[in-house]
Amino acid sequence: MTRRTFLASAAAAATHAASGTSQGAPIPIIDTHIHLYDPARPQGVPWSAPRPPGTPPQAALPDRYRKLAEPLGVVGAIEIEASPWIEDNLWVLEVAERDPIMVGTIGNLQPEKPEFAEYLTRYHKNPLFRGIRYGNLWGYDIAKQLEQANFVDGMKLLSQADLVLDTANPRVALLEAIIRLTDNVPDLRVVIDHLPGLDPAAAEQDRYEAALRELQHRPKVYVKLSGVIHRVDGRVSTDVATYRPRLDHLMDVFGEDRVIFGSDWPNSDGVARIDQVVAVVKEYFAAKPRAVAEKYFWKNSIGAYKWVKRTTSQPGG
Repeated sequence: MTRRTFLASAAAAATHAASGTSQGAPIPIIDTHIHLYDPARPQGVPWSAPRPPGTPPQAALPDRYRKLAEPLGVVGAIEIEASPWIEDNLWVLEVAERDPIMVGTIGNLQPEKPEFAEYLTRYHKNPLFRGIRYGNLWGYDIAKQLEQANFVDGMKLLSQADLVLDTANPRVALLEAIIRLTDNVPDLRVVIDHLPGLDPAAAEQDRYEAALRELQHRPKVYVKLSGVIHRVDGRVSTDVATYRPRLDHLMDVFGEDRVIFGSDWPNSDGVARIDQVVAVVKEYFAAKPRAVAEKYFWKNSIGAYKWVKRTTSQPGG
C-alpha cells in the first residue's frame, strides 16, 4: 500500500467513524411527539392537522402512523395531547393500548383545578400515562398561573408522581416561566418542545439567550429538537444547512444528554412529510459519534418520559 493510499483510507475511515448513524445496525427511534385524533368520532375533534384546501381531515391513528414511521426506523411513539377535552385523555389511552408502537401518552390536565389530584391519580394508574401538556395553547399561561399557589401545588403533585411536564409552543416568556416553575418545583422533569422552531425577535434575543443560559444548569429540563423544519423568512427548506446553526447552538447549551427526537406528526405535514423531518435530523446527527445519535433518537427519551417498553424491537431495559 502506498503512503497516499494509506492516508486516503485513513481519512475515509475517520469520516465513517464520525458519521455515527452509519455504523453498524440502524439506530432505533422513539418519536416523542405525535398527535392522535379521529374526525369520524360522533363528537368530532377540536383540532386536526393542516391539510390541502377542500380536503376533509384524515384520522391520525397508530396504524396510519406505523405505516409511515416504521420504514424510517421508528419503533415507538409517545402521543402528545391535541385536545382540550378532558374525556380525550381516556380516548387516547384506549387507542394507545391497542397498538404496541405506542409507548406513552401525555395528557391534558390543569394543575390549578381542584379536581387535578383526582384526575392525576386516576390516569396515572395506566402505565402509558406519562405526564401532562401545558403551555401556549388552549388559553393556558404558565407565567400567569405561577401566581396561584394551587397551580404550583398541582405541579408538585405531578413531580411526586414521577411524571413529566411537556410544554407547548415555545416563546421567550415560556422559557422564563419554566425557570420560575423549576425554582418552585426543582424535582419536576420538564420537556420543552419544538425549540429549534423558535426564532426570537431581535428585541427578545437577549432575554432568549439569558433564559437558555439559566436552563442550561437545570438537569431535569430536556429539549426536543423537534419543529426543526419550519418556515424561515416565509420559506420552507429541507436542507439541514438551514437549521444547523440553531441546532449547534442548542446542542452546545443543553448537551448530548438532554436532547430528544420528536416528529410532530401529523402537524408536521404543514411544512414537510415525516420522512423529510426524519431525514434532516438523521443527516445532522450523522456528523456526530454514534453514541450521541443514540442518545438523541432514543436513550434520552427514557430519562425524560420513563416510557413503557412493549415490544422486543424497542430498546432499553
